[in-house]
Amino acid sequence: PVASVGLYIPGGSAPLFSTVLMLATPARIAGCKKVVLCSPPPIADEILYAAQLCGVQDVFNVGGAQAIAALAFGTESVPKVDKIFGPGNAFVTEAKRQVSQRLDGAAIDMPAGPSEVLVIADSGATPDFVASDLLSQAEHGPDSQVILLTPAADMARRVAEAVERQLAELPRAETARQALNASRLIVTKDLAQCVEISNQYGPEHLIIQTRNARDLVDGITSAGSVFLGDWSPESAGDYASGTNHVLPTYGYTATCSSLGLADFQKRMTVQELSKEGFSALASTIETLAAAERLTAHKNAVTLRVNALKEQA
Repeated sequence: PVASVGLYIPGGSAPLFSTVLMLATPARIAGCKKVVLCSPPPIADEILYAAQLCGVQDVFNVGGAQAIAALAFGTESVPKVDKIFGPGNAFVTEAKRQVSQRLDGAAIDMPAGPSEVLVIADSGATPDFVASDLLSQAEHGPDSQVILLTPAADMARRVAEAVERQLAELPRAETARQALNASRLIVTKDLAQCVEISNQYGPEHLIIQTRNARDLVDGITSAGSVFLGDWSPESAGDYASGTNHVLPTYGYTATCSSLGLADFQKRMTVQELSKEGFSALASTIETLAAAERLTAHKNAVTLRVNALKEQA
């Protein structure tokens, strides 16, 4: 396991205690010896309880880019950690990127945040469902982005109407409305073009609400987490369907995957050759080393070969 990890839990008006579970649970299963958490003040009671439940040792009342710096470099009170996990706004994401590039900094899980969702829907989709999925991400923050791709112009119109109806009932309507200003409903030529655009965008969350949603999955190359059909809302992945909701954003789905247990662990290889095993590989090693003109590499084998001959 990674020896010491720092978990960043975003603050704001929504107490994201579920993110504590998504980060601290795999850290505990992996066996990380030191697990600390940072979250902006005031830290919600729900976050504190979830942290206690998951065995987090220390909680620090600090947020934003300064929290990332504290975890990466250490302060008088905040310990330096080996790796930082967790989503955040654009400033937090940039801070994570910067500290990961410094020798005295810390490794990171991935660039994660602000939130994104892209929905591919055909004429058979349910407009109210699509609208609710778009709004579930838009309410995260004004810097969230939501996109609908559909080959059916009538579906785009009906979803837009459903968004307005549902938006009027949301307590976080103003936040969602700001996010919608940078969001789009796009009418495409066909579903194949929807998939092409989605792969170029590489969304954090991809929802496919089409008649045969599974048929499109093989064509998807870049997405953080994929939700198929009418009955797989993104909210399920956030809370209860079993996948981790910490996902790459900003198109990093092209090279990064969703958070998992392996992110809290590291690998090392161990090899021990017997005399017989070494002898079987010796000529191969010598040939390859000679081809690369690395004489010391070859000598390390040749000396041992000669020693074995003397012992015989």
